[in-house]
Amino acid sequence: MVSTLVPPAIDRVWSNTEQSALLRGEVLLQTSSYSAWGGTVTAYMYLPTDRAHVWQQVTNYSRWVQYFPSLTQSLVLSEHSTHHSSYKRLYQVAGKTFLCFTAQVEVYLRVYEHIAAQSHQIQFQFEQGSFNDFSAELQLQDFQAGTLLTYTVQATPTIPIPTQIIQEGIRLDLPMNMRSMRQVICHS
Repeated sequence: MVSTLVPPAIDRVWSNTEQSALLRGEVLLQTSSYSAWGGTVTAYMYLPTDRAHVWQQVTNYSRWVQYFPSLTQSLVLSEHSTHHSSYKRLYQVAGKTFLCFTAQVEVYLRVYEHIAAQSHQIQFQFEQGSFNDFSAELQLQDFQAGTLLTYTVQATPTIPIPTQIIQEGIRLDLPMNMRSMRQVICHS
């Protein structure tokens, strides 16, 4: 089983200000250094729809190209089952422009889906690709009259880019991507 990257949002105590910001549609971010060249970012977003509907949408991995504008390909390559677990193999390609150059990255992931009474969780485990390491976790839980989506990404690119630049790029891009995801999920 894949380890949790951050404490589950279900254990987090939200201030009134944070709750109000989430309900207004703001995306809250938490960033931290992961290594000299990598970073960890967690985004929290409220969706005014039930958890089952959100789960159905986020586990349709080919739709992720609609959620994240820089993602150009998202394919389920295969599904595997063993006595202890089951997982999907996922292939994703994204393009990103940094200052004067454009980079294309690809990643092969093992995807584990977990459904529990209080939350649903997807864990993305790196197999190979354009990173030294990569992992992500998406968690859904009931929140107010809808669903709180928590998305954590931890990565170290193969190109040595200082952590501060990676974090700043993610801080600018991730809220836009998350809002795009909310718009697609809530209007489908």
